[in-house]
Amino acid sequence: MLNPIPELIPDEIFHKLERFNFLNERAVRDYEIRKRFTELKETMSIQDTIDTIRNSYPYLSHDTIKKIAYTLSDYEKICA
Repeated sequence: MLNPIPELIPDEIFHKLERFNFLNERAVRDYEIRKRFTELKETMSIQDTIDTIRNSYPYLSHDTIKKIAYTLSDYEKICA
């Protein structure tokens, strides 16, 4: 997997954590969705942004993506 959070941890450490199964995949996915949502909503409507993200995560519903996008992780709450 490509490191989706290089601004938080270097690639080498990310891959070591991944190899030892120390990463919460759902938390990483949600962080990536929030980051992408923030970037996309600058250039398109909220509906189009959610639809674009749904194309990458078809198993998630519209409401789930919306909830993820608007709910900060504990890390993000600290940094905000």
